[in-house]
Amino acid sequence: MQMLSFLSRILEFESQPEGSGDNKTCEVELWDCSGDFKFESCWPAFMKDSCGVVIIFNPDVPTHLKEIETWYSMFISSQGLLDNQCLLIAHHKPGSEVEDKRLPLASHLSRLPLIHSNVEEEPEDVRQSFCRYLGNVVNTMSESREREEMSIIT
Repeated sequence: MQMLSFLSRILEFESQPEGSGDNKTCEVELWDCSGDFKFESCWPAFMKDSCGVVIIFNPDVPTHLKEIETWYSMFISSQGLLDNQCLLIAHHKPGSEVEDKRLPLASHLSRLPLIHSNVEEEPEDVRQSFCRYLGNVVNTMSESREREEMSIIT
């Protein structure tokens, strides 16, 4: 029964990613693993054929900064994803204590794109940043496909 409620957290939508070059609409599936280790047995299904990873965390919670390293290892480095296929979102809740937007991230994490979100105050900024991220993922996928096609031809 838990699995059914968990799987209802898949969001499918169409988007026209910014900067993807061809201005085509792409289909997007977001699978929310909720950061809960009780669903760890489902994670291989999430990772199979994934093209990108978004890690959303609360910068006010010190343990979240450490947990990002676990998620990076499990979902990003193990899949061989490039930095531009990843996005860190530091979600600031109303009344957030984090004023300085520089976070003490490990060096390998500091290379990843990071946005600070406050949906209540800046929803359009978050949407635009996410669309740019989708454009990066689409471009990376297109470049990879072109390299594969060229390797077949040559």
